[in-house]
Amino acid sequence: MAKCEVCGKSVLFGNSVSHSHKKTLKTWKPNVKRLRVMEKGRVMRKYVCTRCIRSGMVTKAS
Repeated sequence: MAKCEVCGKSVLFGNSVSHSHKKTLKTWKPNVKRLRVMEKGRVMRKYVCTRCIRSGMVTKAS
């Protein structure tokens, strides 16, 4: 569930650096929602990030 099916945004990896400069692994996960979407005249369920929802890249099914 960690990937947007519209734009392909997925998990990013990096280091969390403390004040003493000790590094530990950190992950940044996208804000992904399961949404009913109209696509090609059909209603489908997709995992879509909130950036795609807000920018109008998908049309919600009612």
